[in-house]
Amino acid sequence: MGLDGDQKWEEVIREIKKQMGLAGPLVLVSFLQYSLQLISIMFIGHLGELQLSGASMALSFAGVTGFSLLLGMGSALETLCGQSFGGKQYEMLGIHMQRAMVVLSLICIPIALLWASIEQILTFLKQDPLISEQAGIYGKWLIPSIIPYGLLQCQLRFLQTQHLTSPLLISTAASSFIHLLVCWVLVFGFGFGIKGAAFSTAITYWVNVIILGLYIKFSPHCQKTWTGFSIHGINNLLTFLALAVPSSLMVCLEFWSYEFLVLMSGLLPNPELETSMLSISTRVSNELGAGKAMAAKLAVKVVVFLGLIEGIALGVLLISLRNKWGFVYTNEPQVVRYLSSIMPILAISNFMDAIQGVLSGTHTHPCP
Repeated sequence: MGLDGDQKWEEVIREIKKQMGLAGPLVLVSFLQYSLQLISIMFIGHLGELQLSGASMALSFAGVTGFSLLLGMGSALETLCGQSFGGKQYEMLGIHMQRAMVVLSLICIPIALLWASIEQILTFLKQDPLISEQAGIYGKWLIPSIIPYGLLQCQLRFLQTQHLTSPLLISTAASSFIHLLVCWVLVFGFGFGIKGAAFSTAITYWVNVIILGLYIKFSPHCQKTWTGFSIHGINNLLTFLALAVPSSLMVCLEFWSYEFLVLMSGLLPNPELETSMLSISTRVSNELGAGKAMAAKLAVKVVVFLGLIEGIALGVLLISLRNKWGFVYTNEPQVVRYLSSIMPILAISNFMDAIQGVLSGTHTHPCP
């Protein structure tokens, strides 16, 4: 890494610990949030191949038209709240969050109308009618999850910019455990099937929103940054939109490039099998995150090193368990064999994606 001497290596170790201390909890939070949909897919996969295909198609559609949009717009708070916190304008963090909540809640209305028409849209796009029907059912029962998902993105950024990662990790871990129980009860206990899996997502998101809301309200760490709802929270919404729209566009373009594969798979000769296989591979290959490079040269080198290690580790994990992943989601032998056959390619793709994550992180923080 171009560093000599014990002192330099001590600096490297300190930098690794510093970055892992900051990024570690956020990586776990992201993984646990993503695991909610993964858990739902796991339960649905054991209902049947058709249900799995329909739910996967619906999730891809929801990701393209809703979740990615809310995630991207919410990420604007990283800049707004981060600048306010750094400038010690603490009350502005709460105002920025309120503005984001208002805008994202309004955006949820057209998203809900779109999700209510998933079956008709997929049928128009020449998708398999049976899969489109199941996707329509899942999409309609997923609608109650839109608003809490948007609110959650606002809360996450509000706390993240204050380096309050512990409550994020605790609330997300608790919500994930609750989701596991609720999803099982609704899918198998009450026999709601694919409807129960979708609705359990909304319940879990609301639980997480309530937990974080109580923390923000009563925690002494948020006394300066959250002073209650204010009229200023509904003023100057265009200021938030000016940053939220380009932020959302960047996230959406990357998100769409993956989810478009699932929608295209529905046009292949065996749509049930192809859709199941591609949707599973997408979920299994979920990266843990490459982290954000800092301005210092040493920090950038450490990030590059950690990114390479992450890519290699995940690649080895994917390949070594290539014959096992499929059984987590389905009992269909052919789907499992398909997934196993593409795992080496997926591992290489994941490794390259880890490098891409490092490069994109260093792009905004050039090294001298």
